[in-house]
Amino acid sequence: MTQKERMEKGLVYYCGDEEIMGDQVLCLEKQYDYNLTRPLEGEKRFKLLESMFAEIGEGTYIEPPLHANWGGKHCHFGKRVYANFNLTLVDDMDIYVGDDCMLGPNVVIATAGHPIDPELRKRCTQYNAEVHIGNNVWLGAGVIVMPGVTIGDNSVIGAGSIVTKDIPSNVVAVGNPCRVL
Repeated sequence: MTQKERMEKGLVYYCGDEEIMGDQVLCLEKQYDYNLTRPLEGEKRFKLLESMFAEIGEGTYIEPPLHANWGGKHCHFGKRVYANFNLTLVDDMDIYVGDDCMLGPNVVIATAGHPIDPELRKRCTQYNAEVHIGNNVWLGAGVIVMPGVTIGDNSVIGAGSIVTKDIPSNVVAVGNPCRVL
């Protein structure tokens, strides 16, 4: 099994693999172009997002700068998503964001983790787990969503929260670790 196949299956893999890095740099080139667009180039921005993301819904807007390991290649954003500046997507595996979501400034959504075994970490290994964010979710400024987390529809995650476990639908949750109020 290749390292890329291991990556796609969520198994521990060597992230410095030449095939992986070769594919990744091409995605980062598009992201670079996106981040250099001018404020009046909304149509150009959306066309770039369509070429960068796995899926991007109508009316979705991401304020540059955008930071993503794969330039959004593994990201599926619904309709009318608004993401403020400095959105960071550690998109080594799929990230799903539903319709009508709001992502505050400096939000981080991460799919990648590294083994706790120091010998494996020394070899530049990691593993990935999908993240799912439902419809009509608001992530406040500085929220961090960890690998493997699901956030249900209509929920609000308070600013600065670190989401380490699933959050159900229709709740307000805050803190580190994030807990339902």
